[in-house]
Amino acid sequence: MDSSHPLDTERQREVTRLCIQVAQLLLQHGAESAVIVQMAHRLGLALGIESVECALTPNAIILTTLNNNHCITTVRKNQDKGINMQVVTEVQRIVITAEHKIYDIRQVKEKLDRIRPLKYNRYFVVFMIGLSCASFAHLSGGDPLVSSITFIAAAIAMYVRQLLAARHYNPLIVFSITAFVATLIAGISFKYNIGNQPQIAMASSVLLLVPGFPLINALADILKGHINMGIARWAIATILTFGACLGIVFALSVLGITEWGK
Repeated sequence: MDSSHPLDTERQREVTRLCIQVAQLLLQHGAESAVIVQMAHRLGLALGIESVECALTPNAIILTTLNNNHCITTVRKNQDKGINMQVVTEVQRIVITAEHKIYDIRQVKEKLDRIRPLKYNRYFVVFMIGLSCASFAHLSGGDPLVSSITFIAAAIAMYVRQLLAARHYNPLIVFSITAFVATLIAGISFKYNIGNQPQIAMASSVLLLVPGFPLINALADILKGHINMGIARWAIATILTFGACLGIVFALSVLGITEWGK
């Protein structure tokens, strides 16, 4: 039988919901596991809970709060919503503000409910991705023609990636088709020897598919003791890389390119 005061129990339930909401937002938008656990724990302490325990899996979050010898456990399903450091930063700011006693439970809830991922204009993203890949081609020794071809290939590939992602295709398919488009366009310059080093365009145009953030998070999770999460993230990054490789190989086969380089 629950011996705690009903008002204390209801407050604990509300804090538990807020803690797991914080953990869910962070996990959905690409934060590393140690940060997720730490933020949920810190918010619970800031709002008067004695202890917060959080267990993470790739598909769910399990969180328990302890207060006055009374435990409340809740589970939330995780749905990946893409890497977004703006959301992670906003959540961390809310937790820190609660720690300084500026926000109470009601204000924390309102602020968390108002968080919306910041999304840049899709055409601006296409332009910047093309520019970044073209810059890498230039730094690798490509002439202006090679850099221009890289820009076109990467920008079109990014646009295709956005279209496929908006239609919720499997990420493996998205990466494969995107790599195929980028390699096919850049490979034309290699096939007809356009520019000083056309192979640079082929290598640079697919850099937008490198899963750097998941790989970094995977290594950080493993080093900080979250082995299961680290292995899961590493596996996802490996599968996405494999998908990109499939697209590249298929494009090279279509173009009849059998060797890389001159």
